[in-house]
Amino acid sequence: MDQVNGSVVTEFVLLGLTQSLGMQFLLFLFFSVLYLGIILGNVFIVVTVIFDSHLHTPMYVLLANLSLIDLALSSTTVPRMISDLFSDCQIISFHNCMLQMFFIHVTGGVEMMLLIAMAYDRYTAICKPLHYLTIMNPKMCMFLVVAAWIIGVTHAVSQFVFVINLPFCGPNNMGSFYCDFPQVIKLACIDTYKLEFVVTANSGFISMGTFFLLTISYIFILITVRRHSSKYLSKAFFTLSAHITVVFLFFLPCMFLYVWPFPTKSLDTFFAIVDFVVTPVLNPAIYTLRNRDMKVAMTRLSQQLLNSREVT
Repeated sequence: MDQVNGSVVTEFVLLGLTQSLGMQFLLFLFFSVLYLGIILGNVFIVVTVIFDSHLHTPMYVLLANLSLIDLALSSTTVPRMISDLFSDCQIISFHNCMLQMFFIHVTGGVEMMLLIAMAYDRYTAICKPLHYLTIMNPKMCMFLVVAAWIIGVTHAVSQFVFVINLPFCGPNNMGSFYCDFPQVIKLACIDTYKLEFVVTANSGFISMGTFFLLTISYIFILITVRRHSSKYLSKAFFTLSAHITVVFLFFLPCMFLYVWPFPTKSLDTFFAIVDFVVTPVLNPAIYTLRNRDMKVAMTRLSQQLLNSREVT
């Protein structure tokens, strides 16, 4: 691959989060606990949706897919980030850097589309309840999931095909704790102004557009509910507040990472950690602690597991 694109760089140097030994132990404990929570929380949601027939509805099928994507997105960076905390020199090979970038944008693109699908599901359920089962049938649900994956892969490939062929002659200091298109492009040996604009348009403006589209759709849903029956407004807002929280947590860091004109390393690091660590661990809590059906289903599944252990 290096010979094909004319690169002499075979590895990149990642940025360490801290040089303080005490802070390294603190971050190791912090990230390890959160990553364990990401794994357990999201896997538990997926298992609950699969094995509880009461949750075989479009809303929970989309939620299970969101949990899988959160787990995958976090796993692209967090395990390496934890292992690099105590490393003197954080090195990532050229191939692994390219793969990390690709999967970050595949999972990020899929999550973006899943959030749109979940907003459409809530719009149909709240604004067109009599037609919900007709519109959000199993075929439509499957179509939304497949479309999310196709768009996510297309989003990643449309940037990856340009970056993979860039020549890298040095320096190779990434200036970040993970590989991403903006940081990698700046290390190329050629003028990449046009390519930087493509990345900003692809990742940044799409994130902005999707964020405002989702925000407007939720406002429209609340206005529609208020017009029909003001007594259901608080219930609808309670239901949608979980979705709105997830949208803000996911999209705001994306917009700052790809659109912000004056990025700083500390700010970029903070927003990247929010997207890779904080959001994936909060999503299970947001969708389970505030959802009666999920809490009942999880309690039912836990009791079944305990009873099966007692029998054996």
